[in-house]
Amino acid sequence: MPSDFARISKPIKLGDDFELDPQAYELRRAGRSLRLERIPMELLLLLVEQRGALVSRELIVERIWGSGVFLDTDNSINGAIRKIRQALKDDPDDPHFVQTVPGKGYRFIASAVRSEVEPPAPASAAVTSEPPALVETKPLRRPGAVISAIAVVLIGALATYAYWSRLRSTPQTPERLMLAVLPFENLTGDPAQDYFSDGMTEEMITQLGRINPDRVGVIARTSVMNYKASRQPMDQISRELGAQYLLEGSVRRDGDRVRITAQLIQAKDKTTIWAQQYDREIKDLLALQSDIAQKISQEIQSALGDHEKHAAAQTSSPRPVESEVYDLYLKGLYCWNKRTSEGLEQAIKYFQAATVKDPSYARAWAGLADSYALLGGYTGVSASDYMSQARSAAQRALELDNSLPEAHTALALVVQNYDYDWQTSETEFKRAIELDPNYATAHHWYAEHLMWQGRFEEALRESERARLLDPLSLIIAADNGVILLYARQYDRAITKFRSVLELDPGFSRAQMLRHAYIEKGMFPEAMAQTAPFKGAPWYWAEMAAINGRDGHKLEAQRALKRLLDLRARQRVDPMIMAYAYVSMGNKPESISYLEEAYTWRSSDLICIKVDPAYDSLRDDPRFRALLGRMGLSG
Repeated sequence: MPSDFARISKPIKLGDDFELDPQAYELRRAGRSLRLERIPMELLLLLVEQRGALVSRELIVERIWGSGVFLDTDNSINGAIRKIRQALKDDPDDPHFVQTVPGKGYRFIASAVRSEVEPPAPASAAVTSEPPALVETKPLRRPGAVISAIAVVLIGALATYAYWSRLRSTPQTPERLMLAVLPFENLTGDPAQDYFSDGMTEEMITQLGRINPDRVGVIARTSVMNYKASRQPMDQISRELGAQYLLEGSVRRDGDRVRITAQLIQAKDKTTIWAQQYDREIKDLLALQSDIAQKISQEIQSALGDHEKHAAAQTSSPRPVESEVYDLYLKGLYCWNKRTSEGLEQAIKYFQAATVKDPSYARAWAGLADSYALLGGYTGVSASDYMSQARSAAQRALELDNSLPEAHTALALVVQNYDYDWQTSETEFKRAIELDPNYATAHHWYAEHLMWQGRFEEALRESERARLLDPLSLIIAADNGVILLYARQYDRAITKFRSVLELDPGFSRAQMLRHAYIEKGMFPEAMAQTAPFKGAPWYWAEMAAINGRDGHKLEAQRALKRLLDLRARQRVDPMIMAYAYVSMGNKPESISYLEEAYTWRSSDLICIKVDPAYDSLRDDPRFRALLGRMGLSG
């Protein structure tokens, strides 16, 4: 695709107020330079070059990072788009510059013309003609280049702290000290090794989270990865995460040897209270991580004061693992954290490969269980297609090591979603939290567990615990909105969903905003929320539901016919059909499809006790009998 501005030297006017100067690598408003970091600047240049055309996410990855790199590019792109919108004062719901095409990419929609005015001289020495370096000083090579690993990718950076604070529930001061493990820096010189430095970050979070959970909370991976390659001040990061201590580190890998540096910083005065460098073989890495975690715990324990009587718990050194097996595990973990169907499928391949090479490696089995447990929900297929593999992998992990919270949460999800065994599920969730009180995912999934049963006050408290451990997590924030929706607190749910969508307009879980709109009778607003999904089965179900609830029977029937036509050609979750029929007032058909969903083990069936969409069925004996078979009649 040819570029209109790739070869010009003069600034480009964007709309009425902004200028983009490719030569000075600068975005200006009224002659004043605006701060825009490297990745957002590169992306803005690409979008402007292709103005009016759809720029796919695949093209963005190719042009900004190059092909074949092991990076979390989805989060990187979302973070860069947010920063561009912030600089241009662009509203994602009513864009004037950057339009999101859900599931496809982005389009620059403002006018962009060559400026006849020469760029102003720099206002100070702080504004230079070279792009600001994140770590290295040499400029980034653009299309097709692979970025230096030291200066790679800003993942999911904050739009503003005010946005994040709107995601929070009732302000609460944590009773424990909070520690944030910032993303370990990849000094290998190879961006394809990012999975290794990211894996080190997550491993340190896990190790530290289990050392002294009564006194020290550890911020979860989802939140800290927002600061990968970030140059934000320590005090700002500390404030945004609610952490009193920050751990910085770097990794340099050369064959079978690795060099790790780590330093513990007290945020209030930015003092380094412990620092160390290690040179070890990869095979000793797990023991080294445990050693670092123990030393950090001791330093924080000392900082608590001599009056504090709580001693740091001692952990046993993990058993040695072959470097190739551990490498496969870290790659699987990297893919799992993408939380996409493609990422989960790739994670399964890596975890399976690890279990083949070392059948006694419990953590690989736990990763496999987690991947299978989530895959049905991300692909929309029957849970029966994956739950048997999830169950087998979780049970194998627990046979090998009963202390893995990830395996307990995976098993809890299986027996909840497939067996409807609420008692066992609750026991497994509580056991995972007992083993690692800092495991945010266990708190998050347990909050959902409580929600499905209508235990909303408990669910909101557990959701808040998850938020404190993972304060920047969009999925935790969105699921907090789901709890509010099912608790019939529609205004609060709308506020929560909107705050998430401001940060990521394409975040699918927050699209449940349309359900809150429907329950409020805000049908035009609900209709607008369905537009990005046009043509998919859920789209026609939503159109039938909105029109049915709004009294437009003819339009609802037309949407239902399109849905039935789709179902004749492809596999469609019976819950989609049940939702369309119940919203149109057809109770018998809706219950028939709910029964089919029960046989199909649809992952969405678990919502029927609390979802207001099914309130009209609650007096029907067949509906009550179904709730009874699912253990939800209490």
